[in-house]
Amino acid sequence: MKNKFLTMLLVAMVAIVVSACGQSEEKKTAKYEEPELSAKEMIDKMLDMVEQPALMELQPDQVKDFYTLNTDKIEELSIRIPMMNIKTNEIAIFKVKDEKDVAEVEDAVKARAEAVQKQFETYLPDQYENAKNYKVVTKGKYVLFVISDQADEIVKIYHSFFEK
Repeated sequence: MKNKFLTMLLVAMVAIVVSACGQSEEKKTAKYEEPELSAKEMIDKMLDMVEQPALMELQPDQVKDFYTLNTDKIEELSIRIPMMNIKTNEIAIFKVKDEKDVAEVEDAVKARAEAVQKQFETYLPDQYENAKNYKVVTKGKYVLFVISDQADEIVKIYHSFFEK
């Protein structure tokens, strides 16, 4: 009786392990459509569809001033920051060269969000609240970072770039 129980338990455990392996493999092989637009074109389109305060393009040599990020790992990026230091709105799209580096980009944008929050914490309360509600969305090699009171709408548009 005891051996029969142990055998059934062993079979159940093997089934669970095999099932779990199958699920994690599905996640690894989950496909998305590569967008036809560049990061800059995606942000341009977002800004055409969702009105934002005046934003300017961050130049590649300025990225390290705003983000704690190794740009050698980035294949493509586009970042828009406020023209004036009275708004927290920001939109950035990063495409990493290797998907294993996505977590590093996510950490960098979260650090950026914290820096923006700290900057506005005692300065403009409404902008501090805006900065606290930032979004980070990853699709394969792409990472979107957005601070906006219309972030949900911007995220919807971002998702649409990966659908065919």
